[in-house]
Amino acid sequence: MAETDPIRPTDDEARALARALLDGATSGALGVLADGAPMVTRIAVARDEAGGPLTLVSALSQHTTALRAQPACSLMVGEPGDKGDPLTHPRLTLQCRADFVPRPGADHDRLRALYLRQQPKAKLYIDFGDFALVRLRMTAGFLNGGFGRASRLAPEDLGLA
Repeated sequence: MAETDPIRPTDDEARALARALLDGATSGALGVLADGAPMVTRIAVARDEAGGPLTLVSALSQHTTALRAQPACSLMVGEPGDKGDPLTHPRLTLQCRADFVPRPGADHDRLRALYLRQQPKAKLYIDFGDFALVRLRMTAGFLNGGFGRASRLAPEDLGLA
């Protein structure tokens, strides 16, 4: 008996839903490898000029140490609604590479301003010495748009190539 691939071909509807999930995200679940073991934490999320995920992390956190040691990570965005089964609500998982933004520098200053426009409360701590901006560069993605609506995504599908 032949297996049926449950993943649908990536179409414009899937691309639009994935883009909307990423654009609407203010937080997400970051998955890292900490001392060889999986770890997930919630992070604040903004978007860079291309619409790619951008976050701010503290050197005091375990996930920052893990990202510096192993920059491969994942980010899941998309919150369940107030009603119904949480598994029927759409979510987007991105496989990424964490790129720490050096400071000082023009790139840092530009991304700092972008981040603060989207996460204004971060003004309280963004300039503390232990905080760093991190671009999460998408390498692959997976959209679960609800029951029977799953698609694989490439960076090109979200305009992130």
